[in-house]
Amino acid sequence: MTADQLAVGVAPTPLKQGTAPTLRIRALMLGDRINASSLEIGTLVSSTPAAFRVHAGLAVIFRYGVVVLIGLLPSEEKVLIDNLKSRVTGELSPYEEEIAQAQLCNEEAAETIQPGGPICLAKFSDDRLLLVADALAKSTSLARDERRVAAVFDVIEPFARELAENGRTPRRRKGILQLIGNALLVQQRVAGRVAVAEKPDVLWEKPELDRLYSRLEDEYELKERLDTLERKLTAVSETANALTDIIDTQRSLRLEIAVVVLIVIEVAIGCFQILTGIH
Repeated sequence: MTADQLAVGVAPTPLKQGTAPTLRIRALMLGDRINASSLEIGTLVSSTPAAFRVHAGLAVIFRYGVVVLIGLLPSEEKVLIDNLKSRVTGELSPYEEEIAQAQLCNEEAAETIQPGGPICLAKFSDDRLLLVADALAKSTSLARDERRVAAVFDVIEPFARELAENGRTPRRRKGILQLIGNALLVQQRVAGRVAVAEKPDVLWEKPELDRLYSRLEDEYELKERLDTLERKLTAVSETANALTDIIDTQRSLRLEIAVVVLIVIEVAIGCFQILTGIH
């Protein structure tokens, strides 16, 4: 193992002789947002995303609430997470988490990702580790959003079933609007904050690493999961809008009936007064 292979100063996991060095990579979604401005937890490696060399490892902080810890001991991870808690908005409990292993391979052409196995890297360089952190952070965020959308589906399904089986709609318009709100929040995260479809900034400076990032995208199925999530969000939005339209139509009909009844009553009173001679 050469000095160039450990350029970032990240300590590999000690292994038996003849086994390739590995790094433990842990992604944690702490909340909705992490404010990394003016943060000083180590030597700055990157500003977008904010990445710091901490002890013998690397900490990469994404503004959409995910921190990726590379090559840190569990005790070091705990201290760092505790330090970040005050900067987290909308803290989650429990945290969303994904863990991966990075392993040194013999040459750059051999950089591959075995299904369910380690991520094989030619070097433990800043650029490569930032790409891995980006993919893992997006995967972790998608997992959280997928869970939220699934929960929305669980709520909206009984409404749709009642409409299909009994022809009745739910009377709680507020609940339907809350479903739309939840769907919009997920949509905002995916399209705005997380930007799953966008490639990391490091590829602008290191376009030769594009193949590695494409492999990471394929391994974590980022594009496929994003497409599925967007289709589900569209389905939720359309279903909720249809239900609210039906509820609004029913309310308008009841209001029109009430107006007609009032007019009939007023006419009846007028006729009664005329017939009885009461002025």
